[in-house]
Amino acid sequence: MTTNEKSNQESFKVSGDEILSKIKEIIREGNARKVIIKNEKDEIIMEFPLTIGAIGVVLAPLFAAVGAIAALATDCTIVVEKRNVETEEK
Repeated sequence: MTTNEKSNQESFKVSGDEILSKIKEIIREGNARKVIIKNEKDEIIMEFPLTIGAIGVVLAPLFAAVGAIAALATDCTIVVEKRNVETEEK
């Protein structure tokens, strides 16, 4: 049996005041590998990996940074790279 891990991406357009709540929602879903935040010019302003088992204490600085971006940003795109695990029988 082998396990193939493939990823796909999903994008969300959000306003500055929605960024933090959307990031928290993505983390709660639990299948995200990486999150990228882009500004309205499609430039990456923040990129961070998400590890399995991350807890609130570890995520607190991340939320503070996202909150700072939210204060400065008007429209952003959140790109989520999600984990898809497929198992094959051999």
